[in-house]
Amino acid sequence: MTVVHAPAKINLSLQVRQADADGMHPLRSLVQTVGWWDVLVLDESDSDDLQIVGADLPDDGENLVWKAIGAIRKHAESQRPVAITLTKRIPVAAGLGGGSSDAAGALIAYADLVGFDRSALMGLAATVGSDVPYLIEGGSRVIEGYGEQLSPKDSPADDFWVVVAVPPFELSTPAVYRRWDLLGGPQGHAISRQSIPPSLRDQDLVNDLYPAAVSLEPLLADWRLDLSNRWGRDVALSGSGPALFGLFSDENEAIEGLAEVPLEARSAFAADPVDHGAIMVDG
Repeated sequence: MTVVHAPAKINLSLQVRQADADGMHPLRSLVQTVGWWDVLVLDESDSDDLQIVGADLPDDGENLVWKAIGAIRKHAESQRPVAITLTKRIPVAAGLGGGSSDAAGALIAYADLVGFDRSALMGLAATVGSDVPYLIEGGSRVIEGYGEQLSPKDSPADDFWVVVAVPPFELSTPAVYRRWDLLGGPQGHAISRQSIPPSLRDQDLVNDLYPAAVSLEPLLADWRLDLSNRWGRDVALSGSGPALFGLFSDENEAIEGLAEVPLEARSAFAADPVDHGAIMVDG
C-alpha cells in the first residue's frame, strides 16, 4: 500500500499575458503549497479501480489520476493494475489545484510502484496538466510561461498562515479566461502592504483574473468585501477562483479568522505553508 498527501496550492500572485496564436495565456505566478491535502491510497490489484470519497467526480479516464498513470504506462515496462482510493479534502472547482495535485500524487505513487525513474516525471507531468509539474515540487515557487518554467522564490514564504473561504458557487477556468480576453485583458489590484507578511513584500501580490471572475459572478465581489471586513485585511482570489484567502501572522490568528467565515461558504480551512508538493507518507 502506498499513501500520498496531495496538498492544495494558493496563487499568491497571478499575472496573465495576452493569448498566443494557439489561444494559450502565458503567465507569471507566485504559488505556495499549504498544509491542506487530498489523500491517495494505492494498492496492487487484479484490475484498475478508482474510488472517490468526499466529492462527486468522474472515476473514469477523464479523471487526472488516470491520465497521470496512463502517461507513465506509455513509457514503463510494467502496466500493473492498481486500486486507488482518493479522499477529497481540497474543494473542487475552486482555484486551489486539487485535481492537479491528485495527478502529481498519482505520478509519484505509481512510479514508485512500478519502478519508474522519478527523474523523468517532470516531463510527463507537463503532458497531464499545466499545474502538475509545480505540484510535484511544491513550496514557494515562481511559475512562468505555460506552467513549465519553475524557479524557487529567493527566500521561502513561511511567516504566515492562510485562511481560505470558498463561496457557494463555482467558476469555470476556461470561462474566466474567455471573459478576461473579452474585457481586454484587465489587470487586478494589488493587495495592500499592510495585509502582506514580510516574506512577501518584495513584490506586488495581484490576480489579473479577478475582474473577469467578478464579471462572470458579481457575488464574488460581495464575498470578498464581506471577508475583508470580517478579517480586517485585504482578501485575494486564488487562480480563477472562486476561492478567496487572507494572510494571517500565526496559527491562532488564522483559527480566529476561520471562525469568522460565513456558514454559507462551500468550504473553508486554515493552513500553514509547506515546502513540498505531493509526498508519500507512512500508511
